Amino acid sequence: MDFDFNEVLADMLSAVKGEVGEHWEEVKSVANSFFERRKVRLELLADMRIQGDINQAKFEKRLEHEQLLAEAEFHAIAVITKAIAQRAANAALDVLKKAVKAAMDAAL
Repeated sequence: MDFDFNEVLADMLSAVKGEVGEHWEEVKSVANSFFERRKVRLELLADMRIQGDINQAKFEKRLEHEQLLAEAEFHAIAVITKAIAQRAANAALDVLKKAVKAAMDAAL
């Protein structure tokens, strides 16, 4: 299976959009900016996991850090609640986890 990080990134943004619902227009630029700045790191983490350079526990721990950063970015937007910010961050990073797992499963 080819792992197209740009496609995964688009899916991550869609997941955020799904979580913030009617607040998407207020969140869109922050979300796009956050993921653009974190793109290289997230892609590196995904590649390291797919290649087996890091184990699942280390991958999850590093994604927890990314989740906290995403939440902090979303908290900067006053129109959404903490719960929405957490769900948006979780939804985006769940997309990445599933894409990495699918790529690894396909390689077997």
